Amino acid sequence: MLETPIPPLVTSLAIPTIICMLVTSVYNMADTYFVSQINTSASGAVGIVFSIMTIIQAVGYMVGMGTGSIASRLLGQGNQELADTYASSAVLAALVLGLSLATVGLVNIKSIIWMLGSTDTIYPYALAYAQYILLGAPIMILAFTLNNLLRWQGKARLAVFGLGTGGILNIFLDPLFIFGLDLGIAGAAIATLLSQCISLAILSSFFLLKKSALRVSPRCISRSPRVYLAILKQGMPSFLRQSTLSLSTMALNFNARIYGDAAVAAMAIVTKVFNVVQSVIIGFGQGFQPVLGFNFGAGRLDRVKSAILYSLKVCTILLTVTAILGFFFAPQIVTAFRDDPDVISIGTRVFRYQCYALPLLAVLTFANMLFQSLGKSFRATVLALCRQGVFVPLVFLLTSQFGLTGLELTQMVADLIAFLISAIIMLHYFIKEFGRDAASIA
Repeated sequence: MLETPIPPLVTSLAIPTIICMLVTSVYNMADTYFVSQINTSASGAVGIVFSIMTIIQAVGYMVGMGTGSIASRLLGQGNQELADTYASSAVLAALVLGLSLATVGLVNIKSIIWMLGSTDTIYPYALAYAQYILLGAPIMILAFTLNNLLRWQGKARLAVFGLGTGGILNIFLDPLFIFGLDLGIAGAAIATLLSQCISLAILSSFFLLKKSALRVSPRCISRSPRVYLAILKQGMPSFLRQSTLSLSTMALNFNARIYGDAAVAAMAIVTKVFNVVQSVIIGFGQGFQPVLGFNFGAGRLDRVKSAILYSLKVCTILLTVTAILGFFFAPQIVTAFRDDPDVISIGTRVFRYQCYALPLLAVLTFANMLFQSLGKSFRATVLALCRQGVFVPLVFLLTSQFGLTGLELTQMVADLIAFLISAIIMLHYFIKEFGRDAASIA
């Protein structure tokens, strides 16, 4: 962590996390693909329930990344005992929050489906899908927490194996349950639930077999509210980043349903595809976060700077190439999910608009991750709210003023605004920390 050159170090940690994020995104997209074969309304239902999935992920990432960031710095300082306390307490927090979320969600499931922007024809599909997703909330949150605890201590390969195994299994179970067992859209949700159970079992085994540098034990669980408040404070940027995605998806569906099931389905398809692209960038960022936290804790600010600059350059180039390819092949990509003329027409336009802003995604993502890794929670929280926080008012404003075209343009405009805010905040930090050398970030 302190001596290996930054490019190979970040790359070696990033590749497993990218694979893990890709597998997770691909099996989420697999749900969309197989469910879309049922009909357009079922395809729209996946977009509706996506908001619930992002809230579950938000809680898991909040606990896991909040704890991981703290534990990484403690390990860098040589404080093993306190790092174990945070890790063990995180598992308890994940279980309690997961059970609470499942209970509240299942009790209010019908009203939640309508609130998320469902239409009359989408509602029965969304209800059948959402009930199993909510039932699995505690399992998913625990799995995300353990995955992040492994990743933050530099054991990315174990993390990707645990979460990735469940993801691959889900891809095979989807068609079996949906079509083979004739369970319809509920089969996709059951497949996801079973896959997450497998992931949790594998991830738990790494801690039980002492393959983790962090110890998780009931004896290490803290009774001090300060420990849990520190976890929540440090993980809040991750929660806000994911939960605002849920809020923006709800706002998007609410406005899209005005134009029918085809619009809701098109937005769901484009969102899932772009989540795959974003997962690569987030995976890369999760690879450099342990490097940032460990080196910051050890006082090696030169390596902190090198890691963020290297990551920005590599990912911006990757996103630019992806945006060019995506622009030209947008119709074919949308058609692969749903061969419906209205879905293809709307989806292609949305896809191409988002390609214009795609190269800016590295700055949007890494600015937030940088400050979270360094324990600067206020700036990290502001940036976590930035992208989707801008999106929510914009989608209502642009849709009311420009109709369907305004709806299609919203994410691109939001990304442009968020990029400017993120770039200014990150550049200010570099100037403050590195003085004249900060010019190299431009």
